[in-house]
Amino acid sequence: MIGNSAGRAFIGSFTSAGGRGVTAAAVDRDTGALTVLGSTDAVPDPSFLAIGPGAGGTALYAVGESAPGVAATFALDGDVPALLGPVRAVDGDAPTHLALAANHLVTANYTSGSITALPVLADGSLGAAASVLRHEGSGPDTGRQEAPHAHQVLADPSGNWVVSVDLGTDSVRVCALDPATGALRLHGETALRPGTGPRHLAFHPSGAFAYVLGELEPTLIVCRWDAATGRLDVLGETPVLPEHEAADDAVRTYPSEVVVAPDGRFLWTANRGHDSISVLTLDESGEKAALVATVGCGGRWPRDLTLDPSGQWLYAANERSGNVSWFAVDAETGVPAHAGSVEVPAASCVVLV
Repeated sequence: MIGNSAGRAFIGSFTSAGGRGVTAAAVDRDTGALTVLGSTDAVPDPSFLAIGPGAGGTALYAVGESAPGVAATFALDGDVPALLGPVRAVDGDAPTHLALAANHLVTANYTSGSITALPVLADGSLGAAASVLRHEGSGPDTGRQEAPHAHQVLADPSGNWVVSVDLGTDSVRVCALDPATGALRLHGETALRPGTGPRHLAFHPSGAFAYVLGELEPTLIVCRWDAATGRLDVLGETPVLPEHEAADDAVRTYPSEVVVAPDGRFLWTANRGHDSISVLTLDESGEKAALVATVGCGGRWPRDLTLDPSGQWLYAANERSGNVSWFAVDAETGVPAHAGSVEVPAASCVVLV
């Protein structure tokens, strides 16, 4: 048995596409290598995972990207995660992301265009959905933006706000979450350039800036974040691919994930279609980003990127090639070098303990 103190990774996947559900793997901290320990398909299409507190230690939380959508807690006492408490309905369809905030698990429900708060109970299991906040609006891409599509939800670094990124409405919403009741309240909404189709957001370690990654256009939108007022202001955009490659009509790119280095010097994006990882440098303040390199993702259709806490190893979940690749990050340049991969069919995300 691998203890909770050992390096472990958990990999989500699409069971509807041949995935194994949630796969557990041991992590070699010296080489970055993953060794699969086992898997569970107790939740359908667990496309995104999160780590949080559980009974006596750490628990794993998962969404089931189904219709209707669900969320669940897994205990991590053994090598393979085991369900802790009942699987809960999120009162929305196709939840794609989740985050822990104010004693609740919050899910982003893509098809329904909403976010849901579920209470986290004393043992780490989930209670029934406490509230649902529905988004409103649309965007210019009639095929993808005909309605709201909440794609990500996360707590801001201060822990005072819940931020949701909506691909369908080209906007980021800032919400307040009542820790006692689970009530979600819209505080503000920041409009982004129409048609960018924002997917995910990451904060600078200082907490003063946020970087929003477009899925429908390969662009990084740099924003100023004021935690005191819960205000997000757009500062500018930076391409995540070289201009001639971004304009390649034969291979359209759909960026998926954005990750920031712990020291705030580098930022990486995963680019589906282009099947690459982009490396951007950040200036000392974090206000300006510049594209410096792209490298292959070690597979096809990188749906997620994860950086280990040391900043030394970067992991890409390559959905269509069915593998997770790991990369050694150059401490001086931020450029990742491919170091290995492991088979994980229909891989969708990686989280580390």
